[in-house]
Amino acid sequence: MNTTREQKTALEKVKKRGTFLKNLELLTLCIPALVGYILFAYVPMFGLVMAFKDYKLARGIWGSKWIGLKNFEFLWRSVDLGRIVRNTVCYSLTFIVVGLVLNVFIALLLNEIRDNRRALKYYQTTMIFPNFLSWVIVGYITYALFNPTLGILTQIRSALGMTPIDVYMDTKYWPGILVTVNMWKGVGMGSMFYFAALIGIDESLYEAARIDGANRLQQIRYISLPSLIPLMTIMSILAMGSVFRGDFGLFYQIPRDVKVLYEVTDIIDTYVFRGLQTNSYGMASAVGFVQSVVGLIMVTGTNAIVKRISPENSMF
Repeated sequence: MNTTREQKTALEKVKKRGTFLKNLELLTLCIPALVGYILFAYVPMFGLVMAFKDYKLARGIWGSKWIGLKNFEFLWRSVDLGRIVRNTVCYSLTFIVVGLVLNVFIALLLNEIRDNRRALKYYQTTMIFPNFLSWVIVGYITYALFNPTLGILTQIRSALGMTPIDVYMDTKYWPGILVTVNMWKGVGMGSMFYFAALIGIDESLYEAARIDGANRLQQIRYISLPSLIPLMTIMSILAMGSVFRGDFGLFYQIPRDVKVLYEVTDIIDTYVFRGLQTNSYGMASAVGFVQSVVGLIMVTGTNAIVKRISPENSMF
């Protein structure tokens, strides 16, 4: 009996070694990314100590005075805390939900025209291109549209005899503007993940469905969407890790840091940026630490919920 177990153990070791050697080239390709991740994500983590110190540039990190949790108290006692947390969380959840719907919708549309290679490449290129534009450039584009005197929309309204609107002085327009701009910039790249998953679906499933009389919508409902559910779940779990942080470029460059709009455009990251301008490095470090902890809790918590409902779709 012991001999049999030893033989099985030895056989398993041989199989694992063979698998490792078989994938050695792919694992080698991961080394640069792994090294970069260690250098830029883990090595700088010693800076976390700044969250507990009254950091002074002249004294350095280790020479600055230890003040415990006072940097965290500054954040929790801020009169702006409710506003920045509300905006950050609400926008993040909106981006997750709207982005998921649009990404899947566009991926399904691309899947319907994938036999037309020229059209497919055209749509992919035009939709992905905005993703490579910096927020500075996108900010100038939006300003060219909404400029209260020379903007394109202002000129159109004037030509139609309508009263020009200064969106930079009215908060009600900005939730829609920010969501639209964010989707325009990111939906092309986001939809590619789902499109790649659709390409991987066995074509025989669609052929069998067509033989059974299923139309296009029925094929999407009973084959395409169920096949995307695992990826949709994983992407949503990962997105929950960013629910307590926002894209600084979007919320700073697009509204142009207009104070009148802070009620609907100010988030945690822009608030921290203004703190850095006043040399509040300790407070900024404390906020970053809180964001990371909340992100970890959200990811693990969301994964736990998914695991309880649908274990096969959970990350771990």
